[in-house]
Amino acid sequence: MKNFITAEKITRGELEDIYTIADDIKRDKNKYRTALSGYVIATLFYEPSTRTRLSFESSIQRLGAAVISTENARENASAKKGESLEDTIRIVQGYSDMIILRHFDVHSAERALSVAKVPIINAGSGGGEHPTQGLLDIYTIREYRGKVDGTSIAVMGDLKYGRTAHSMLKLISLYDGITVYGFSVKGLELPDYYKDFLAAKKVKYIECKAFTDIPTDVNFIYQTRVQTERIEDADLKIEEMILNKENFARFSDSTYLLHPLPRVDKIASDLDDDKRSIYFNQAHNGIPTRMALIYYIFNDFYNLGVIHADKRTK
Repeated sequence: MKNFITAEKITRGELEDIYTIADDIKRDKNKYRTALSGYVIATLFYEPSTRTRLSFESSIQRLGAAVISTENARENASAKKGESLEDTIRIVQGYSDMIILRHFDVHSAERALSVAKVPIINAGSGGGEHPTQGLLDIYTIREYRGKVDGTSIAVMGDLKYGRTAHSMLKLISLYDGITVYGFSVKGLELPDYYKDFLAAKKVKYIECKAFTDIPTDVNFIYQTRVQTERIEDADLKIEEMILNKENFARFSDSTYLLHPLPRVDKIASDLDDDKRSIYFNQAHNGIPTRMALIYYIFNDFYNLGVIHADKRTK
């Protein structure tokens, strides 16, 4: 695995390899503090970011690599002068050993990969995908449930433009016995492409017409905010479901609440102390998973020698 631009291309074996490394990192971060010493990684962000950018840059430094960064490159870098993304990649790869890219174009990661001579990680591409968010989402599910196989998950909110949900669904489809309940605001339902993708992977997808259609014993609820910055229909009236202590009380004690954040006002603060609310821990899992991903790709791309699942001694 030499790049990570879509959750659609990774195998279950590769995913488990990365999670094995992430588990090891959680046990002892110091073990990896010089793992990539001497390397330089560029974070190239054309859209605003807090959690993704900072967790990537923290991960890079915890691995011992140096980071060079451009924030809001759409306005503050050569793109404002008219430089194409492809030319920017051609230049930045001469300064770095890996590029982590966030861009407003759905096809940005593929465009970058088409000219890149260094590894590319997609840190969010328009309304398409956010594969590293999916990486930490599934890791969190695995951590709290002990396994991913047999998981039931309700996905709520903007399922049309919600790139975090898109990547999470692609990754969870690698596991067996998955049931997904989709509950969205009208006009922002999950696109047919993803429904067909899930069906092909034998994932059971159930479209819910009301919040009460979600089973009370579902394992996880994954809520997403409406991507107002991507909605093209200015006349679309948005009525979002806000989770609070009162309506979340209908779910079982073993139903966990996930959110890729920012929650804005979609999860009331009265749920923060509920033991089932794990969205802040979910965000913090961005460090071990992104560290593991970077380390894993470097080992493959630069032949540093990582042990793969299929070669691991049983």
